[in-house]
Amino acid sequence: MGLMTFMRTKMGYFLVGGIAVVLALFVLEPLLQHSSSLFGSSRNTVGSIDGEEIKYEEFNPKVEQSVAQFKQQYGGSVNAQMQAMAVDNAWQSEIAGKLLTKEYTRLGLTVSSDELFDLLQGKNPSPLIVQYFGNQQTGQVDRSAVLSSLKAQQKDPKLKQQWDMLQAEIEKQTLQQKYTNLIRNSVYVTSLEANDEYNNRNKLASFKYVNLDYSSILDAAVKLTDADYQAYYDANKKRFDNPSETRGFEYVHFSIKPTAADSAAAKTQVEKLAADFKTTPNDSLFAANNSDVKVPYTYISKGKLDPAVDSVIFNYPAGSYYGPVLSGNSYKLVKVIDTRFSPDSVKASHILIDASKIGEAAAFKLADSLKSLAQGGSNFGELAKKYSIDGSKDKGGDLGTFARNTMVAEFENAAFNGKTGDIKVVKSQFGIHVIKIEKQIGSSKVAKLAYIEKSLAPSSKTRDAAYKKAISFLNDVKAATFSSLAQQKGYTVAVADKIAPTQGYAPGLDSPRPLIRDAYEAEKGDVLPQVYTMEDGFVVAHLTDVKPKGQLSLEDVKKQIQPMVMNAVKAKLLADKINKALAGSNAIDQVASKLGKAAIPVQNMVFANPIIPGLAQENAVIGTVFGSKVGKLSKPVTGEKGVYVFVVDGFANPAPIDNMFKQKETMLLGITQRSLGAAFQALQDKSDIKDNRVKFY
Repeated sequence: MGLMTFMRTKMGYFLVGGIAVVLALFVLEPLLQHSSSLFGSSRNTVGSIDGEEIKYEEFNPKVEQSVAQFKQQYGGSVNAQMQAMAVDNAWQSEIAGKLLTKEYTRLGLTVSSDELFDLLQGKNPSPLIVQYFGNQQTGQVDRSAVLSSLKAQQKDPKLKQQWDMLQAEIEKQTLQQKYTNLIRNSVYVTSLEANDEYNNRNKLASFKYVNLDYSSILDAAVKLTDADYQAYYDANKKRFDNPSETRGFEYVHFSIKPTAADSAAAKTQVEKLAADFKTTPNDSLFAANNSDVKVPYTYISKGKLDPAVDSVIFNYPAGSYYGPVLSGNSYKLVKVIDTRFSPDSVKASHILIDASKIGEAAAFKLADSLKSLAQGGSNFGELAKKYSIDGSKDKGGDLGTFARNTMVAEFENAAFNGKTGDIKVVKSQFGIHVIKIEKQIGSSKVAKLAYIEKSLAPSSKTRDAAYKKAISFLNDVKAATFSSLAQQKGYTVAVADKIAPTQGYAPGLDSPRPLIRDAYEAEKGDVLPQVYTMEDGFVVAHLTDVKPKGQLSLEDVKKQIQPMVMNAVKAKLLADKINKALAGSNAIDQVASKLGKAAIPVQNMVFANPIIPGLAQENAVIGTVFGSKVGKLSKPVTGEKGVYVFVVDGFANPAPIDNMFKQKETMLLGITQRSLGAAFQALQDKSDIKDNRVKFY
């Protein structure tokens, strides 16, 4: 029954689990953020893959499953960025599933009935069968449990549905593994490649260089021409391939931070709260009912609270009050209930008894009996294996070593307030525990506190005033006057650039999705149609840039490449200066003297780590060093920080490779992983993928 229950509750996450498998398998980075024109799309079509439409009603449940997984992982809270990641996970899984299924068919990859039988109940079980039906200690599959569950599905429609899902997932993972093996077996490393890689990581170069930094020429002294921009663009076209349509906008943020009046009102309210706090008969209940931040009513060690509180509260004796004090964006009020010295961590074992099955009185009676047996010399671990319902029972109830605030309060108090060797019986929300304190480690001061924190929030009047400013600006502003009107009114204009359609974040904005959706409905130059609500204010925005998917034009990137074009022009001027110094020189020190510089020595540089100490990563310079002859002055080399001239003093070759097989194996791992990603990227590049998610999320 436990197995069937587990399958029923967990199988709903198989689809999401499939996402993780595919992502790990193909190293999916932002490869799948393809987008296209949104016009003419069906109103309920999220996108399409090679003409096959993906309907919202089919896609959204997968998004919800992905969101549920995030909530489970992060404690039920999902922000805008995590929501966007959940949508991306579902979308990437959708693309991977459809493209790979077509590729399996093209390659003739299948899972035969005999193979599937072996994976489900044979000698070579699927990892999923091992996971659900395997013994945790031996790793062996309980075949009788598999057969029993398979037989039971004939009379249980829900169980049959779970088995159908499990079988489909096993087939999918098997096909993925076959495809992966095909890719892996198609790549290899030659001895020449292995030797080159070994030398690149172990051959050492020593040289001296002189560099002229780009900053030695003021930007104001350089006049850039259209020809300069065109030359740089033509030489670097591959850098300007835009994988996804992006948009840029400028915006004005109308803050709703608390005003001085809000602060004064909050202070008055908190002072009244502090007076009531001092006279309340129930400190913990009063704190729980009045604090915006819940701090457990248990012993807390230093370092857990706001630094302003933490730095002083552990010096206060029991019965002391602290506050109200404004720290950060909230007022703090604290009453010290008790202080003591306590272990830093505890090693313990326990036996958990389910009181819901036998009743609380019977559970306590059993616990007391087990405590007596343990105190009388019976093996606690064996008792745990026999009587505990907790997952730790297979380890004799061993919970390992844990710090404070790890366990529920009742359990923690018993473990930390007792002493080594004690056996205690306590009740918690999980049942009745028999706890054996194996060891207590360290000792430090802890405090039990009644803690109240009241956030300093803006009043409705402050919010209304900010909104009125925002709506007034929206009504008055035109595209051409956005920046000038903002400046006239004393507002700051912020910029968000290269925003992808499904992006869950934007600079300075905590909830940007509605704004981004409208940006993808707008034309370049439009003021977006509404005031957007953020957690800390309101926003009015203006669409300033639309960059289409594919090769960007010079006009699209002109502003972006201006610093690089400036350096390219400066590089020509600096190279001319170095060439003049090289004329008639036969030593690096002579060149340095003519340039008014000193030649700087570099020892033991390796090709695989091309960072010049104190400067920057200079791939072109170090690459040229390793291709040069010893003792020969180089020509000027354009780098990231400036223009260089150097002379190689010598090379130190490494000893021959001891183990060629190991060298090839190490390289093959990296090449294989890159090949998997490249193969999947090739499938995408050959496919017609249309992404309309921005309309829905």
